Amino acid sequence: MKFFVHEKDYLEYHNAGETLRIIPWGENSLRVISVPNGPLDLSSSALHDVSNSTATIAIEDEIAKITNGKISATIDTRGWNSAAVVRFYNDKDELILQEIDGGGALVRKARAFKPHIGGDFKLKMSFVSDPEEKIFGMGQYQQSILDLKGCTMELAHRNSQASIPFYLSSKGYGFFWHNPAVGNVVFGKNQTEWLAESTTKLDYWITVGDTPAEIETQYSMVTGRAPMMPEYGLGFWQCKLRYYSQQEVLEVARKYYEEQIPVDVFVIDYYHWPRCGDFRFDESLFPDPKAMVDELRSYGMEIMVSVWPQIDWRSENFEEMRQLGLLVQTEHGLNVQMSFQGNNVFYDATNPKAREYVWEKCKKNYGKYGIKLFWLDEAEPEFSTYDFDNYRYFKGSVLQQGNIYPREYAKGFFDGQQASGQNDIVNLVRCAWAGSQQYGALIWSGDIQSTYQAFRDQIVAGLQMGISGIPWWTTDIGGFHGGNIHDANFQELLIRWFQFGTFCPVMRLHGNRLPRKPIYKQDGEETEGTGADNEIWSYGEDNYQIMKKFINIREAMRDYTRELMRQAHETGAPVMRPMFYDFPKDMHTWDLNTQYMYGPDILVAPITEPGQNEREVYLPEGNQWTCASNGEIFEGGQFVNVSAEIDSLPIFLKDQKQSYLVHMI
Repeated sequence: MKFFVHEKDYLEYHNAGETLRIIPWGENSLRVISVPNGPLDLSSSALHDVSNSTATIAIEDEIAKITNGKISATIDTRGWNSAAVVRFYNDKDELILQEIDGGGALVRKARAFKPHIGGDFKLKMSFVSDPEEKIFGMGQYQQSILDLKGCTMELAHRNSQASIPFYLSSKGYGFFWHNPAVGNVVFGKNQTEWLAESTTKLDYWITVGDTPAEIETQYSMVTGRAPMMPEYGLGFWQCKLRYYSQQEVLEVARKYYEEQIPVDVFVIDYYHWPRCGDFRFDESLFPDPKAMVDELRSYGMEIMVSVWPQIDWRSENFEEMRQLGLLVQTEHGLNVQMSFQGNNVFYDATNPKAREYVWEKCKKNYGKYGIKLFWLDEAEPEFSTYDFDNYRYFKGSVLQQGNIYPREYAKGFFDGQQASGQNDIVNLVRCAWAGSQQYGALIWSGDIQSTYQAFRDQIVAGLQMGISGIPWWTTDIGGFHGGNIHDANFQELLIRWFQFGTFCPVMRLHGNRLPRKPIYKQDGEETEGTGADNEIWSYGEDNYQIMKKFINIREAMRDYTRELMRQAHETGAPVMRPMFYDFPKDMHTWDLNTQYMYGPDILVAPITEPGQNEREVYLPEGNQWTCASNGEIFEGGQFVNVSAEIDSLPIFLKDQKQSYLVHMI
C-alpha cells in the first residue's frame, strides 16, 4: 500500500527514487510517465491535453489497477527484487501488453535509465513480445515489409525516412512512444525494446479499440488531425527537377492548358533563388513573378514554390540569422551542416523566433505575388553526415529532441499562413513526426530510386504513414533518381507508378530525369542543373494517352476523394489504408502488402513487376466486388487472377459503389 498514491485522475507508484504515473488520456487510453528521480515531468512533445478524470482505481496491498473505458493497467510489485511490472488489458480482460519482469536472479529492469556522466539518461524500455502479434505503422521506412514484427527500426529521420513511433497491433491496441529522441526499437520475438539515446523521462501512450478504425480515431484525437484538404489538393500536380526560369514555367503551363489537361498545382522546385537562405526568386531568371502567378491562376493552377531550411554562408541573411541565434548549432568541428552548392547551416525550426523570421521573409518575397503554397524541402533536416550528436537545437540536443524538427518546420509556415488570413493550407514537406498532420503537412517519400523495388517500397510507405496518423501523403511518380526518359523500361515503370499515383492521397508527377543539363547564372557561375522534360507528353504518344486517361480518372473521383479527405479531417481515417483496416475480421487481409484500399470502396492492386500484365488479387469476404475494367462481379473471400495490360490496372469496387469507374479503368 505504501508504494502507491492515487488521485481521481491518476495512479502513481514510488520506489527507490522512481516516480511512475499512469494517467487516463483520451478515450480508452492511458499515458505512462516515469522519472528515475526528482519531480515528475508532465510536459508533452506531441500529446494534446485530453487527460480526464473518468478512471476507476483500485489498490490491494502490492497490486494497483487503473481503468479508463476499455483499457486497464495494473502495477504489480510482487516478486523477487520487488520489480514493479506494468500490464495492460482490454475490456475482455485479455492481456495485450506487459513489461518484462525482473527475471529473478537476472535482476532485469523494464524501465532502465542509464545516466550520462554530467547529463541526462539513456533509456531502454522492455516489453514481453507476443510472437504471433502483427505490427503496423511507425512512419516511413524504405522497405516493402508491412508487418514489422521482427524488424529493427531507427528512431531518426533521414532523406526518405520519417520516424513516427506509433504502431497498431493485431491484438487490438495502439502504442505511441512519446519521445522525440534519436534511438531505435526492436520488435523481437522474445522482447520489444525501445531505446532513447538521451532523455529525461519515460513517456508513452497506449489505447485499445475493437477495430483499427477506432484505434486510429483515438490516436488522432490526442495527436491532432489534418485540416480539410483544399480543393486544389484533389487533382493532378505537375512538377520536375527543375523549372529553372519563368519562361520555362509558362511554356509548360500553357501547353497543359491548350491540351485541356487539368493541373491543380504547378510546382517550382529549388534553386530558383540566388543563394540558399535568400528566400526569394532570382530576378534574372524570374523577372516578373506576379505576371507568372496570375497567368497560371487564370488556367486554374495554383503555384507552389520550394523553400529550403539551409542557409548558405554567402546568403544575404546568414550573418543576421547567425547573430540572432536562429541557426542550428554545431557542437564541434567546422560549422558546415550540409555541403551542397556551397557551405550550409540549417535554420533552427524549433526556435519560435527563427520560425517567425523565415516565415516573414517568405511572406514578403513570395506572398506579395499571391503565392500561398510552399514546398518545405529538406525537412529532416538532411545533415550531410547524420552525426546527430554533433548538433543542438533551441529545444535541446538533437540526440534528445531531433525528431520534432520537421513538425516545427511545418508549424512555422502553418501558423504564419493562418495569421495572414489563409485557411486553405497545404504545404509539401519531406518528413514528419507525430502531429505534423495538424499543420497542413502533405508528406512525400523523399529522393527515392526509379526502380521497381523502390516502387513496391512506396506502396508500403504510404500505408504505414496512414496508420501513423499522416493521411496526406504522396510520392514522386516514377521515382526521383535514375529515370531516363528515352528508356522504354523506365517508361513502363513510370506508367505503372502513374497508375498507382492516381490512387494516392495526392497525385504528383516529379523526378530528376535523365539526361540532365547544366545551368549557369548570368555571371557565368554554374548553379544546380535541370533534369530532362517530365511532362506527360515527354514520353511518347502512347504513354501520353495513358497518363491523360488516368488524370481524367482522378478528376472523375474528385467528389469521392473530397469525401475521404473530410473523413480524415473529422476522424483521422487514412485515405489509403491496408486491407485489414476495413476488413479486420478477414485474416487474409493482415498479410497483403501490394494491394490496398483507397477509402472504403475502391480496392487498388498496382502492377509492381516489369513486363507484368496480370496479377493475383484477394477480395475480402462478406462483400461483392466489381472489376472496374470490365464490370465482372465476384464474391468476396477468394483470390482471383486479373489481367492488366499497360493501359490498365486491377481496380475492384466494393458492393458496386463508385460504379462510374466501371470501364474507365
